Amino acid sequence: MKKITVLLAEDHEIVRKGFRKLLEAEADLEVVGEAQTGRQAVALAKKLRPAVVVMDIAMPLLNGLEATRQIRKAIPGTKVLMLSAHSDDAYVEQAIAFGAVGFLLKQTSAHDLSRAIREAHKGNTFFSPSIAKRLHNQKAPKGAGSLRKRVARLSPREMEVLQLIAEGEANKQVAGELGISIKTVEKHRQSLMQKLNIHDVAGLTRYAIGAGIIESSVQLTIV
Repeated sequence: MKKITVLLAEDHEIVRKGFRKLLEAEADLEVVGEAQTGRQAVALAKKLRPAVVVMDIAMPLLNGLEATRQIRKAIPGTKVLMLSAHSDDAYVEQAIAFGAVGFLLKQTSAHDLSRAIREAHKGNTFFSPSIAKRLHNQKAPKGAGSLRKRVARLSPREMEVLQLIAEGEANKQVAGELGISIKTVEKHRQSLMQKLNIHDVAGLTRYAIGAGIIESSVQLTIV
């Protein structure tokens, strides 16, 4: 039997190892790699070409949304399942908009995680039960369409700069992380504020949290 190959992208080691242990108990699933940052997830996905990537939404260096978009563009056959400690409508909407085929809470059961991977491999969608129920009862998350359009207008580099700014990095630190000049960072920062009509760092941070680009907190419990 050919196993379904899985790449785990999660920056918290205790969570990542916990999911790996759960998946290793399944005869038809094989974890072929682990990533601790969004950039590493993209690189490993291109190298390993897994059938399914289980991606944390709040990855350092490159958030899970942008990493998902890059993976789906480079390897269309690879399916991505998004992980989060939160089930806010905006997070779910953004995950779908960026190419994820499902959305799982980190508190998900081993049964749901394994089932989600199998469904994704078949080309189906899968959501944690509480999210699936809510989606079934509404046509579209309130206000998410407008949010999706605004995020979609941002370039991949602007998404990276926005994430780092929201995480509290100064222009000099952002420049060092991305290998660009401080002047270029400032240009991206100005462009972000103009496109989003936000004119201070606090506003950018609130926007990044609301859009699911970063999380306000991370829960590490695995059931």
